[in-house]
Amino acid sequence: MTTTDLVPVLAALGDENRWRVLTALGEGDASASALAGRLPITRQAIAKHLGVLREAGLVEPVRSGREVQYRVLGAHLRHTASRLDAIGAAWDRRLAVIREIAERPEGEAGAREKDAGE
Repeated sequence: MTTTDLVPVLAALGDENRWRVLTALGEGDASASALAGRLPITRQAIAKHLGVLREAGLVEPVRSGREVQYRVLGAHLRHTASRLDAIGAAWDRRLAVIREIAERPEGEAGAREKDAGE
């Protein structure tokens, strides 16, 4: 998954109702009609949200007789989460370096900055 692939995923997850749909599907596969019965969202809106989630690669339709059920694609969510964790870890490392520099005694920090400039 590239950074470009993350954009539609994050955009899809940026809507509260899509979070509700995704959370409900996390409890088990369901059709748009079943989701409409459980959530305070119309069936038509749920169908649109499922379309966005599907385009982002977060859910897939599974035909069960005449009904179409939707299933969460956990691997895609895990991969997205691991990418976000990596970004967070990189920021944690940067902030730790900044904290270390800020907490040094004044003379020591100045000497290091002088050394770095030479």
